[in-house]
Amino acid sequence: MRLTPTLPNLGAPQAQQVAARRNCATIFGVGSFESVGKSVEKIVNLVKLSVGSDSFDDLVAWQSTKRAQTADGYPRHVTRMWPKREAEILNGGSIYWVVKGVVTCRQRVIRLDEVIGSDGIRRCAIVSDPELIRVQGAIKRPFQGWRYLKIEDSPPDLPKGRAQEEPLPVELNRALAEIGVL
Repeated sequence: MRLTPTLPNLGAPQAQQVAARRNCATIFGVGSFESVGKSVEKIVNLVKLSVGSDSFDDLVAWQSTKRAQTADGYPRHVTRMWPKREAEILNGGSIYWVVKGVVTCRQRVIRLDEVIGSDGIRRCAIVSDPELIRVQGAIKRPFQGWRYLKIEDSPPDLPKGRAQEEPLPVELNRALAEIGVL
């Protein structure tokens, strides 16, 4: 079984989260992330296609099913590959969801769980905070699996008042992205 020193997102400032994770790593006997060659000051996100979702609401509906949740009720996405940059993801990273070619929303990654399939193959469950945060739409070409997404390349969150607005039509969004407006 894989123990990963993580803490749920408690809304604490990032500096406090980093300190808490360092303490947690010590408690679990890992020492510190620096001792295994990883810096906890770095953060990286993931980006993933939401296959089968036609809208934000479809993604919300899927994540509310028991099949898409962990035993403790958190949404999860099971993937074949385990991220090599685990410490950077767990240092405050999010998973950004692409729906119909547009990055639509994100969720804070809480932890990575080991899942052994019925075929005996080890997989990674990316366990996320239940809150889906809408982001400014960004065009993303199709790809398989997940990809790392640098903080500076991540679309910004929409202000709380704008999160309920209808997104731009995909064609208009693409046109604006092509000319560099979005």
